[in-house]
Amino acid sequence: MIVLRIWRPATPPLLSSPFTSSQPIHPPPPNLTFPLAKISLGFNGARSLTFTRRRTNHQPRTANSYMAEVDSSVVNPTNAEIIVVRHGETDWNADGRIQGHLDVELNDAGRQQAAAVADRLSREPSISVVYSSDLKRALETAQIIAASCGGLEVVKKPDLRERHLGDLQGLVLREAAKLSPKAYQAFLNQRTDQEIPGGGESLDQLYERCTSSLERIGKKHKGERVLVVTHGGVIRTLYKRACPNGRPQGKVLNTSINIFRLSDKDEWTIKLWGDVSHLDKTGFLESGFGGDRTSG
Repeated sequence: MIVLRIWRPATPPLLSSPFTSSQPIHPPPPNLTFPLAKISLGFNGARSLTFTRRRTNHQPRTANSYMAEVDSSVVNPTNAEIIVVRHGETDWNADGRIQGHLDVELNDAGRQQAAAVADRLSREPSISVVYSSDLKRALETAQIIAASCGGLEVVKKPDLRERHLGDLQGLVLREAAKLSPKAYQAFLNQRTDQEIPGGGESLDQLYERCTSSLERIGKKHKGERVLVVTHGGVIRTLYKRACPNGRPQGKVLNTSINIFRLSDKDEWTIKLWGDVSHLDKTGFLESGFGGDRTSG
């Protein structure tokens, strides 16, 4: 009689540290391959994969992905780690009204979101400086975070503003096609050099403006962890710089945390994408707050 013995690998041990959750870490399914990827520990225990910009066929993992580097408190002296946060909610976000460069303040929900992400970041490895778009919704979010992180300086940078959307600004998105058809069609145009009537930027202009801004910040703060508070359109553009052949996973939610590493070799890596676990704990996501209802 032939006896077959089936070998089962031991259950992976729990991995715990000040920055990880006590959940078993399982390898990816065998049919998934990740060329040019390396595993790294996500921010605040979120699990993520990091990818260099040479990556062509895959996208970075979200906050619920796999883990890597054991100590996220250390920044390589040749890199800058930039935590990019979208501003809190405004009434125009809630109404689906296009903001662009128009200067709209946070609403009460947005201030609560900013307080939630501020509390989250205040308990993470230290941030050296805070940069922000000069538009009120981003600047107030940045100031709330900076106050919770030891009263850090907030540096205003107009080149971190949302995309200028020309004649679409101030319109409710669902009515824009009727009220400003030329601008709406330009907005939908797939050509990256297409400007929007009324002084609106093309995607190429937005790309040059915001990626150049982040590169300057990265070169100035090598070996440091920096916070940038900006807008949904800018964050999607930064994703494009890091993953030129990919598309962002999901919406860019209000006060989502997205972490980029910029190396001295001009390589961008996404360490974490779209983490809103701080909102999940407060019930914002269940109540419908935090959505990316319109660019801004």
